[in-house]
Amino acid sequence: MKDCLKEISVVDHEECPVLQALEIIGGKWRLPIIWVISAEKSIRYNELKRKIPGITNIMLTRSLQALEEYGLVKRIEYNKIPPHVEYSLTEACYELLPALVIINQWGKKMLPTFNKANEDKKISVSK
Repeated sequence: MKDCLKEISVVDHEECPVLQALEIIGGKWRLPIIWVISAEKSIRYNELKRKIPGITNIMLTRSLQALEEYGLVKRIEYNKIPPHVEYSLTEACYELLPALVIINQWGKKMLPTFNKANEDKKISVSK
C-alpha cells in the first residue's frame, strides 16, 4: 500500500494493485453478488436476483458479465430442457473471500460509528 501512495497527488491505477483490485470489485452490486454466490457455491440467475434486493436485471447482467470478464465468476450453461445457466466463483475469487470476511468484520465493528456520523449529518442538514 505504501508503494501505491508514495505521491498521493499522482496515484497510477496501473501501478497500484489495491486500486486495481477496487476497480474490479468496486461498484454497488459486485460485492453483494460475490457474497451471495460464495454462500451458495452455484446459483441460477433468478435465485441470485431474488437474494439481492433492489438489483435490476440490467445491473445484475452487467455485473455478472464484468465479474466473468475479470475471471471471478464462471457461467455454466446446461443444454437441458429447459435450458438454464448457473453461476459460481472461480478459484481466483475464492482467494479474495478471506479479505472480504475481514472487511465484513471491520464494517460490523464500525457500524455504530457510521450510524452516529449519519445521524450527525441529518441533524446538521435539518437545522
